[in-house]
This record gives sequence, C-alpha cells and structure tokens, in this order.
Amino acid sequence: MILIVDSGATKSDWIALDEKGDQLFMTQTLGLSPEVLTRPVIEDRLANNFELSKNRERVTHLFFYGAGCGTDRMKKFLGDIFKDFFPNAKAEVKEDTYAAIFATTKVGQHGIVCILGTGSNCSYYDGERLHQKVTSLGYIPMDDGSGNFFGRKLIRDYYFNKIPKDLATKFENEYDLDADVIKENLYKQPNPNTYLATFARFIVENKDHPYSRGVIDKGFQQFVNNYIMQFELATKVPVSFVGSIAHYLRDELTAVIERNDLVLGVIRQRPIEGLVEFHRANL
Repeated sequence: MILIVDSGATKSDWIALDEKGDQLFMTQTLGLSPEVLTRPVIEDRLANNFELSKNRERVTHLFFYGAGCGTDRMKKFLGDIFKDFFPNAKAEVKEDTYAAIFATTKVGQHGIVCILGTGSNCSYYDGERLHQKVTSLGYIPMDDGSGNFFGRKLIRDYYFNKIPKDLATKFENEYDLDADVIKENLYKQPNPNTYLATFARFIVENKDHPYSRGVIDKGFQQFVNNYIMQFELATKVPVSFVGSIAHYLRDELTAVIERNDLVLGVIRQRPIEGLVEFHRANL
C-alpha cells in the first residue's frame, strides 16, 4: 500500500493506492506541521484516524508533503514518528512546496510555484530541482498574503479601530473577539497560525467591501514584492498557485499578477489530486 499525503497547517489529505495505482481509500486528519506540534500531538492525530490505524502495518511507502518540513531537522522529526507508526513503510518527507510543484508543473517545465493557504511560500522550479530565495521563519514574521496573514491583519485593525464601523459590527457578530479568548488561542492553545487563519473567511466573504479590497490587494502585492520578485525570471515563466486563499480570491489574485506583468499559470485549491497523478505515473 502506498500513502500520499498533502499536509497543510490546518488539515492533511491522505490517499492510499495499491501497487497498480488504484485508490483504496481517502481520509483526512488535522494538520501535522512539525514546527508547531509536539510528537505526542502528532502521534495522537495519527492514532485517532480509523483508516490509518487499521492499515498501519500494510503501508510500504509513504510520500509526505507537509508545511513546516523545509529543514532536515523537521524532516527527521516527522520521519522518526512515521517509522514507529508505519513500521513496514519507507517514508519520504518533503516540504509542501514539492506538492504544489508536482500538482501544477510538469516535469521538465520551468515555473514559479506559490502556496497561499493557511501559510504562504514561493519557489522556482527549473524542471528538475527546487530553488528558494526566502527562508521561512514561520507564521509570525512571514507568510505574506496567507490566511493567517489576513487574520492577523483583521484582528490588529479591529483593536486599533481601523475597520469601518459597518464592517466592524458585522465582524463582532460573527466572531468571539474578546481579548482573553484571542490571547488564549494565540498563546496557550496549539496551532495559533490555524486559529488566525479562521478569520480569513471573513475577508473572503466580504471581499467586495472597500476595506477588504484594500487589505487583499495590499496583502497580495506584498507577497509579490517579497516572494515572487526575488526571482530574476519572475516575469518570464508561469506563476502557479495552490491553496484555499488563492482559490477563493482567484479574481483578486489574478488582478495583482497581471498588474505586475507576471504570467499566471495554474490555480488549484488542493494539490492532492495532482500528487496522485504524479505518483501513479511513477509507480
């Protein structure tokens, strides 16, 4: 049995294939980002999934693409957990950017591939290898244009009284904005980045409001400036995106891409389908 996993900070999509490439099952767990979760939490999320627990000894290969897996230390951390949980499996752990690449760009093609979901990232693919200009420092100082970026912006603007009154009232009615609740989730609960990203839904649902339009436009432009434009070939190769923010704000993202004379490639909400196609072709 082969397991293919696309793991973001919020959730992880798992698809199992047999040796012929036929799908056996699809399941989902919460995100397994090693940067923000402890080993016991990750082990608990694996053990509490019925399909994974039932088939743990049948797995022979695990291809895991995850947020927070950009360093050797994090890859080893997760690899050791998988070795114990899937005792008969050979596990390969790669950062989630590779999932975005395999889901949007054919082998041999050149392109820039970006992630705009709970977090954000950007890489150049030369047809064989991945190149990055920006080393991520995590969700607090980085992640421009992502769900947690927009969530953080909303909370800050609300508390600094920078959201127009009509929109602020609507925001209050839809979310618990009590300071103690926010601080509890940010500083005492796991996955503060995911918590921040939950507020991005409000930006998406109210994207036509002048305030939201400005926040979205500036956030995407900041992502272009800080991430995409790091590459010398930025305006000469397709720029593709995966992630919920890119998907739900497709029109707004497209406008920013075109304004900067960039070539828009593919936008996919979830890369898991493209990953399965890639691995089926390489069985």
